[in-house]
Amino acid sequence: MPNLIKYMLLFVLFGLLVLIRVFENELFYDPYLIFFQTDYLYIDSPRREVLKLVSFTTLRYLLNTVISLGVLYVFFKDKSIIKFSVIIYTLAYIILLLIYLYFVINPRQEDYYLFFNVRRFLIQPIILILLLPAFYYHKLKD
Repeated sequence: MPNLIKYMLLFVLFGLLVLIRVFENELFYDPYLIFFQTDYLYIDSPRREVLKLVSFTTLRYLLNTVISLGVLYVFFKDKSIIKFSVIIYTLAYIILLLIYLYFVINPRQEDYYLFFNVRRFLIQPIILILLLPAFYYHKLKD
């Protein structure tokens, strides 16, 4: 794949990740978006519909994951990296969602900061930010 096409694809994929972030209020149900923008350490957890919240969080995670896998494929062109990444994303989703559900169902002010960070891994492409340099370093070592 010529470099120009590769860079254009990466630009489009990263642009999609940015668009998900920019339009998060319009695209996803998440009462915690506003909650965590306020002085959340001193107020009660917002009202929420747990099933709807988990569904939209899962949708957002899935969109970020598919786009992130596209970025990894365009960047490395290695199917073994994609297969390994799918395993990482799946395990991360299961573990993070269980922790997320615990915090959603049992909101306690002393757990808000930890909840904020777990939620961040689910709704933002942080795993991509970790995998890109890890795979790049791995490729350099080969």
